Amino acid sequence: MNKNVDFIDLGLIDYKKCWDYQEVLFAKILKTKSLNRNSEEQLKTENYFIFCEHPNVYTLGKSGDEKNLLVSKQDLLKKNADFYKINRGGDITFHGPGQIVGYPIFDLDNFFTDIHKYLRLLEEAVILTLNEYGVFCGRSRGETGVWVDAGKKNARKICALGVRTSRWVTMHGFALNVNTDLDYFNNIIPCGISNKKVTSIKNELDKQLKIEDVKKKLKCNLIRVFKISKD
Repeated sequence: MNKNVDFIDLGLIDYKKCWDYQEVLFAKILKTKSLNRNSEEQLKTENYFIFCEHPNVYTLGKSGDEKNLLVSKQDLLKKNADFYKINRGGDITFHGPGQIVGYPIFDLDNFFTDIHKYLRLLEEAVILTLNEYGVFCGRSRGETGVWVDAGKKNARKICALGVRTSRWVTMHGFALNVNTDLDYFNNIIPCGISNKKVTSIKNELDKQLKIEDVKKKLKCNLIRVFKISKD
């Protein structure tokens, strides 16, 4: 098993360009796994983790309802925002500057073959990071992602998750609101959940954070919870 991960920071990048890049890495791992099926000499599969931010964009998962986009495509142009139907799970969400997006392209055969555990560990890495900033949060029963005041009437989603897997290879991932402009969430029913709000670290602490600092903490916590090799 290969527990090394190549961490890649793409900075601010167009959503479709990054999606295409994910697909290349995803296909590369699947090709190696296919070759291993018919070979006595097993090739090592790689693992990647992409950090990035996106210009304003709304994405709708394959099982999502387009009615949860509350504005027209023409209005999106006026708001300088794109829209894509994509091949991850989940409903609709927003990505924009000030939000940390994390895309693990992992071969889970290198770690464990359990999608539920995979999602919970992604959440755990985010929870540990937020706790370091004094934003105490947790999970909401029956709902993926990370929530502030989970289980209460005023529960607020601070991190959304949506993934795709094939033969235990993952792509897509999570979006953590750090300094995100939350007004853009008013144009959708986030994740198809109409009775709960969205928040950010900035909104909770009433101060702006350095994105790079949050990424560093996230990376450390991802290494910790997934037991990623450091060599």
